[in-house]
Amino acid sequence: METLSAAVMLFLIMDPMGNLPVFTSILKHVEKKRRRVILIRELLIALAIMMAFLFMGEQILNFLSLKKEAVSISGAIILFLIGLKMIFPPEGGLGASLGAGDEPLIVPLAIPMIAGPSILATLLLLAHQEPDRMVDWSLALLGAWSLTTVILMFSELFQRIVGEKGLAAIERLMGMLLLMISVQMFLDGITSYFTHA
Repeated sequence: METLSAAVMLFLIMDPMGNLPVFTSILKHVEKKRRRVILIRELLIALAIMMAFLFMGEQILNFLSLKKEAVSISGAIILFLIGLKMIFPPEGGLGASLGAGDEPLIVPLAIPMIAGPSILATLLLLAHQEPDRMVDWSLALLGAWSLTTVILMFSELFQRIVGEKGLAAIERLMGMLLLMISVQMFLDGITSYFTHA
């Protein structure tokens, strides 16, 4: 996988456009100035967690004695489910879980909204499949995270420009792309398993 392809895939999994309404809902009771501070803090925490998973991925998989094919297939299934959820979003969201005046810390913004199980599993997979390309994967993660940061920091502007229907359409399109990536990952995993069996 090329670095740019990996960055696009990670960006799609982070799904900042789909998370915009949830972030807005969670932070609506917080002052505008404080809102930016919270966003930056949560984004940095999420980046630190994702980097840790990327660089410790190989050790975790070796400790669990997992084969590359198992990780590839399970990662594909996770991405497939995330893609389905993006195309057919569930009713409601995480916004209702915080009361007025509450300030989120780590949960639910950093985890699972940005650094969710799907992206952590994908980073484990990348680190395991090609551990000699950690610089590429780091650049891909930083690129995806940077674009996510820009979108979330200027969320009000994006929502005004695109509108609610536009956001929903973009999320469904991103979900379709993610589904295609997940199917390819699944097929690669199956092919690799029968080749090495």
